[in-house]
Amino acid sequence: MKRTGNAHWSGTLQEGKGEISTQSTVLNKTQYSFKTRFSDGIGTNPEELIAAAHAGCFTMSVSAALTQAGFTPGELSTEAIVDLDLQALVINGIHLELKASQIEGVEEETFQQIAEGAKANCIVSKSLSVPVTLNVVYA
Repeated sequence: MKRTGNAHWSGTLQEGKGEISTQSTVLNKTQYSFKTRFSDGIGTNPEELIAAAHAGCFTMSVSAALTQAGFTPGELSTEAIVDLDLQALVINGIHLELKASQIEGVEEETFQQIAEGAKANCIVSKSLSVPVTLNVVYA
């Protein structure tokens, strides 16, 4: 299976502009620019897309791991925070904030272990070469 994304850019780094599209067309010529990446412009940016992809992949991985362990997943919400160092122009790491509720029968310690395993085995986590941290709020 292959998934594709496309980008087009016109102009200089700071004054130019671009468009990002995905195979599914959920993003279809979505604008991005220097301002959307390093300031507060309208549009998206690569780091935001990495965060969204990681949050989505990890949350699905938690659901799968819970199911595999015999639990019925309830509500799972994840925020992925990409730490971008603007001086070095490098991503230092990604922090995952997982909030979970309505999962019957699973103790907090077991849930923590399941979430850690999902973090390690999520397809996006495995493709990244930066540290990935996790905080779990289980109610």
